Amino acid sequence: MKKRLSGIILFMLVFLLAACGQTEEKSTDSNEEKEDTKTEEVFKIGAIPDQNASFLQSGMDAVAKQLSEETGMKVEFVPSVDYAALVTGFQRGEIHLAWFGGLTSVQARNLVPDAESIVQRPRDAEFKSVFITQEGSGINTLADLKGKSFTFGSESSTSGHLMPRFFLAEEGIDASTDFNGKPNFSGSHDTTYKLIESGSFQAGALNISVWEAAVKEGKVDTNKVKVFYTTPDYYDYNWTINSNVEEVFGEDAKQKVKDSLLSMPGDSKEIADLFQTDKFIETTNDNYKKIEKVAKELEIIK
Repeated sequence: MKKRLSGIILFMLVFLLAACGQTEEKSTDSNEEKEDTKTEEVFKIGAIPDQNASFLQSGMDAVAKQLSEETGMKVEFVPSVDYAALVTGFQRGEIHLAWFGGLTSVQARNLVPDAESIVQRPRDAEFKSVFITQEGSGINTLADLKGKSFTFGSESSTSGHLMPRFFLAEEGIDASTDFNGKPNFSGSHDTTYKLIESGSFQAGALNISVWEAAVKEGKVDTNKVKVFYTTPDYYDYNWTINSNVEEVFGEDAKQKVKDSLLSMPGDSKEIADLFQTDKFIETTNDNYKKIEKVAKELEIIK
């Protein structure tokens, strides 16, 4: 009888140990699956759509490729239909790194408080906008814009709307009431110079780097269109990284991304052409306080 009981007890112990082993194995498999899922997460980058879509796609695909090679992460460029869509994607945590203008970076960081503006081009520390008009229009100063038709770029653009509007206000021009009708919003810098060239509007404002690239590449007819005013400088474009990056991709992910950006453009002609630069430098959130102040003064953000 005692032998029989001992056998039963031994059998039950073996059964329980086997069950525990299976549970532990399942738990280990589950953890491995979680780790694999984390490793396979796609690092998504975005950019404000302020230029020709195919040109932007080519340059940002090159950024994604270099980031992937240098960080070991799977990186993908996700196009946005407009500026607001990129800010929303960043707010939702769907975009992990974005090339913003100064205004959109401030908007995004207001929605994601721990996000950081980390890298910019040297020229972004002293960026400018240009005001353009057709040759022979009689417009030579900002004061001459009163009563004329006018187009900005995107409503959320720093260099195509916010800062030009600020400098207009400093000259006593209210963009809401002093033009011939309400100001237009073209949606992008390249569309702005095309609208002036075609005569659809008498004047407009855009990003100086897009203008200079268009002139250099012969995309705009300078016999028809001229710059009549260049603004004082201000901080503008930057790479802003989301606060969820280290949680999703690991504690060293943010530094890896920053180091990779600072190594660009490297040998990439696509990156150099898109960003019109031969290098990137570090930046901080504090550099965009003036942008935030102006946006609040003009009631573009609250």
